[in-house]
Amino acid sequence: MPDTARDSTTWIRRFHPAPGAGARVVCFPHAGGSASFYRPVSTALRPGIEVLAVQYPGRQDRRAEQPCTDLRTLADRTFDALEPWLDPPPALFGHSMGALIAYEIALRMERESRPAAVLIASGRRAPSLGGSENVHRRDDRGIVAEMKRLSGTDARLLDDPEMLRAVLPAVRADYRAVETYTGDPGAALSCPVEVFAGDDDSQVTPGQAHAWHRHAAGDFAVRWFSGGHFYLTEQPAAVIARLGETVRSYS
Repeated sequence: MPDTARDSTTWIRRFHPAPGAGARVVCFPHAGGSASFYRPVSTALRPGIEVLAVQYPGRQDRRAEQPCTDLRTLADRTFDALEPWLDPPPALFGHSMGALIAYEIALRMERESRPAAVLIASGRRAPSLGGSENVHRRDDRGIVAEMKRLSGTDARLLDDPEMLRAVLPAVRADYRAVETYTGDPGAALSCPVEVFAGDDDSQVTPGQAHAWHRHAAGDFAVRWFSGGHFYLTEQPAAVIARLGETVRSYS
């Protein structure tokens, strides 16, 4: 069994501790992303909502660790690290790859009879749809081209050869984890499910966003925002406000 206390410190970032908060949300980064992506969310939602952000292995202060190439394995390890933070059950928010990990965490919570307050899946088609992409099989230039196309990574990093060498192993591992994953079409959550999506996101069609209803046995809604795959960085105030409303309404 893992050392839960140690793993929690390694995996979970608590930028603004708020022990008296009325609600808590755990945030899961996108492929190639890190926990720090959610620091502005934590700043905006405190002190009423406490934000925890997951730091996957292979990036930032965990760069020396081997990144995980299997999404369910990554979810298992994340779930173990989250154990101290699951009572009372928090809301879960994930963007892109993070949406799939958040969904897998929600499934594990259901199996332990403590469903999440709400699952908010952002910028990702329904788990049961799988995917046909093979970005993880491209050479480094091909992966960088995809990162530039999605506009989710600082352009200065993409133009820095030394930084690229440091981050590409984790990015490739993340893409492999996502692209080799397909969710169980029969696995529906009892907790509420909301889907956030950009109306100009080339990665998620309206049908693919609404297909999340297959994984929701309870309340379900799709919320549209103006923008592309990283719509949440284009209009952060609107997204964070909606996130806060959803978390508060189900907590």
